[in-house]
Amino acid sequence: MESVKKPHAVCLPLPAQGHMNPMLKIAKLLHSQGFYVTFVLTEFNYQLLVKNRGANSLKVFDDFRFETISDGLPPTNQRGILDLPALCLSMPVYSLLSFRELILKLKASSDVPPITCIVSDGVMSFTLEVAQEFGIPEMLFFTPSACGMLGYLHFEELIQRGYFPLKDESCLSNGYLDTSIDWIPGLNGVRLKDLPTFIRTTDPNDTMFNYNLLSVNNALKAKSIILNTFEDLEKEVLDSIRTKFPPVYTIGPLWMLQQQLSEAKLDSIELNLWKEDTRCLDWLDKRERGSVVYVNYGSLVTLTPSQLSEFAWGLANSKCPFLWVIRSNLVVSEAEIISKDFMEEISGRGLLSGWCPQEKVLQHPAIGCFLTHCGWNSILESICEGVPMICWPFFAEQQTNCFFSCGKWGLGVEIDSNVRREKVEGLVRELMGGEKGKEMKETAMQWKKRAEKATRSGGSSYVNFDNLVKQLKGKPIIETNTISPENVT
Repeated sequence: MESVKKPHAVCLPLPAQGHMNPMLKIAKLLHSQGFYVTFVLTEFNYQLLVKNRGANSLKVFDDFRFETISDGLPPTNQRGILDLPALCLSMPVYSLLSFRELILKLKASSDVPPITCIVSDGVMSFTLEVAQEFGIPEMLFFTPSACGMLGYLHFEELIQRGYFPLKDESCLSNGYLDTSIDWIPGLNGVRLKDLPTFIRTTDPNDTMFNYNLLSVNNALKAKSIILNTFEDLEKEVLDSIRTKFPPVYTIGPLWMLQQQLSEAKLDSIELNLWKEDTRCLDWLDKRERGSVVYVNYGSLVTLTPSQLSEFAWGLANSKCPFLWVIRSNLVVSEAEIISKDFMEEISGRGLLSGWCPQEKVLQHPAIGCFLTHCGWNSILESICEGVPMICWPFFAEQQTNCFFSCGKWGLGVEIDSNVRREKVEGLVRELMGGEKGKEMKETAMQWKKRAEKATRSGGSSYVNFDNLVKQLKGKPIIETNTISPENVT
């Protein structure tokens, strides 16, 4: 009965790993502040989690429960990176109908409290239609960086100024993408190639471009916007975003904020779609401090066999110990992806893993640098642990994240998209043992301290989260947009 009296938040992430994990952190944070939480998964992902992690991974508490909706795709569809356009066409139709049915079900249920708010992924903004129908306040949580989101916010202007669509395919290779974009406040110095990659098409009806354009336009209808970043990291970008949007709550890094406010009883709830191999932590325990290169391209990136080979031999030739996550669907080929010669070469100093607990890996003192695809979760997790990066952005706003990480924040060095083993070897050696690596490690540790400051009591993210909770509970708040790093004590 106590649960029925609580404010009730319905949390809905995009059904992709990089979106589910941060939304789960928000759900746990809201729960820690007295909310009843309904966390919504797609039926496909729910079944995948049960299959790979067991039913206990989705343990239901009296005031934290899971529900499912349809994404409209057949069970045979694997929901990989090439299936994203199909998902973006399907969800606004089938997920919208399914989500509406779920809200009706929850409203009719006597054993759950009335829904007081919806926290939806920014790219699931079709849920606003349901929220408006039933008079439920909705906030949108955008999982990308603020700099990435600012790029999406200017998709409309890219059309108006004639940058989108590309005139022809030659624009992808003739240097056109190096064109400077000097008219976006907060993105000083960016080039076309640093903006989200969905602009790289000659098709004005491109599904991914238009889906993201619609999502940021819809965001103007939400009560507030939530971002997983902190004021000190992206202040100029946030100032620019706030000229267009309603209140923007920066409450990141979520991982650090969760550590401040976490509840032990919810620790068992995890949403990793792959089964984690924790043996890598034992392997790391046997390595010297700062000696290991961690390599992980995230949950969606795919490599060609040639790219994989170049990375593999670059890592091997560096002679540095490394932990490399190679998902079962990482390579777009049925051919043998790891040769016997390579395995013999790295014997005793290289470990390959299907999936691993990344936050715990980056926390480990043996990790010296992170070779990453520049997904926003990975970058923030690196910042939280003071780990410098070797950046190989693949798609979406990862290019923008890379531009800021390497050019603005001093946290990383970039590998060209046309990866070569000599470059990989050289950058690994440089970050693991060179002067640049030492400087970058010092910079990374400084950013870690700033992130810690933001998420501690009185810090910008801590105060913003408190205001977010007050707004969701209908209580008075202080003016969020006046919070700045200079005001933090």
